[in-house]
Amino acid sequence: MNAKAEAKDSRFDLLKWLVVVALVVVGVVGNQYFSAEPLLYRVLVLLALAAVAGFVALQTVKGQSFFALAKEARTEIRKVVWPTRQETTQTTLIVVAVVLVMALLLWGLDSFLGWIVSMIVG
Repeated sequence: MNAKAEAKDSRFDLLKWLVVVALVVVGVVGNQYFSAEPLLYRVLVLLALAAVAGFVALQTVKGQSFFALAKEARTEIRKVVWPTRQETTQTTLIVVAVVLVMALLLWGLDSFLGWIVSMIVG
């Protein structure tokens, strides 16, 4: 019985995704068609269409799993220990120093190999 319920959900999910795609297409075509209208009105209509499309998409199985993933990601971001200003500055300076050293090494190697090639070719 559970498989039948999932099959029904997937059929309705396809219909819901078609509604989402239709709303997006209406938004794109309508924005182009009403290009002479003020930008504020077009943006408000596009935001309303995006909200309705998002609401419909969240009613699907994939939409619900995406929403759950976003909530879990937000929880994980709260657990992150961000570096202090001093740590950020020190790390940035180390990266800049390593980049400069590597640039000088590659420049020297390029010059040396160019010199060897010019000696061989004449």
